[in-house]
Amino acid sequence: MGEISSINWPAGDFTRVPYRLYTDADVFEREMERIFQGSTWAYVGLESELAETWDYLTTQIGNRSVVVTRDDKGELHAFANRCAHRGVKVCRQQRGNSRFFICPYHQWSYDAEGRLRGVPFIKGVGGKGGMPDDFSQDDNALPRLKVAARNGVIFASFSEDVEDLEDYLGETNLQYFDRVFDGRGLKVLGYSRQLIPGNWKLMFENIKDPYHASLLHVFLVTFGLFRADQESRVAMDDTGRHALLISRKSEQKVSASISDIKNLKEDLVLADPRLLDPVKEFPDDATVVMQTIWPNLIVQQQSNTLALRQIRPRNAGSFELHWTFFGYEDDSDEMQTRRLRQANLMSSAGFVSADDSEVIKMAQDGVRQYADDAGLLLLDGRGTKDTPHMVTEVALRAFYKHYRKVMGL
Repeated sequence: MGEISSINWPAGDFTRVPYRLYTDADVFEREMERIFQGSTWAYVGLESELAETWDYLTTQIGNRSVVVTRDDKGELHAFANRCAHRGVKVCRQQRGNSRFFICPYHQWSYDAEGRLRGVPFIKGVGGKGGMPDDFSQDDNALPRLKVAARNGVIFASFSEDVEDLEDYLGETNLQYFDRVFDGRGLKVLGYSRQLIPGNWKLMFENIKDPYHASLLHVFLVTFGLFRADQESRVAMDDTGRHALLISRKSEQKVSASISDIKNLKEDLVLADPRLLDPVKEFPDDATVVMQTIWPNLIVQQQSNTLALRQIRPRNAGSFELHWTFFGYEDDSDEMQTRRLRQANLMSSAGFVSADDSEVIKMAQDGVRQYADDAGLLLLDGRGTKDTPHMVTEVALRAFYKHYRKVMGL
């Protein structure tokens, strides 16, 4: 890995973010090593996706492919998706059911825990060839990851020393996590995925940034789904790595505080008003909770649509965003239909989320052309603590405070 010490970032400054962080290949490699392969819990899937014995799914943590399985005892496992022999992926399907995983190159086979169970010609053929006497299948198991699950959501870590998942999430974050994942059975309603030509951090930043929501997203502002003048707050854990944007829907009317928003369409009417027909289902009055869980997960509650967004970095200039839309096993048919209808707001081609994909590309284009400059994060001052409003960039500053510590910058 190359040197990244040349980045100009004054110590203790979280209000300016060097553009090189979004474009530099050496920065990206250090992020993969220290963040995604470090002492973090990364989201890898839902238990409902592994409902049966020998079910599996493939996913990604950072830029590394991982297989997640359920064995015949009901236990979950995760291991590196690469053969111990020559590094070829042992599983190429997104999900399925299989007791063994066989490398297509030389057909080494592995069980649901990643243990090596078969090597062709291990004893040779006709007394010729074969592995040496000191070759051990036990010594050539696939690298295993630590696994933890909470209320149906599965996380994995490359680090054996990572803190307990509950401590990692923190008290406030855990409260809102359990608000959505309350122990009821989860039902996957569908998937969506997209390739976005931007740095992975721009997606994480976007969800931590309430400033843009009342300006970029005409739909949110016009129909009172998410606006700067609403009852709202920003909350973070003690480290600043996780954040919550919490808001309550208001009426479709112009208030004095937002009358200068040029894209506000007060007279806009939906042809099908059922798109904005939420029903109360949680104990509080929040209609929007956007939760970012470091380093790769966004938990989304927008009215009644529920989704998980998993960030999968490819390189410094692109990432995949994988959406999993879900509800609860005890949902009525009416509620399931409502969730799916409202998914038209927040999805890869949603009325709202499509704006984010486009503007992330625009941001990446800009920072690439002016890589030696830096962005500015000064809205609402220089603090990194919780705020009782959305007119702030506090969650971004807190994010980069933690980022600098982990990255050693």
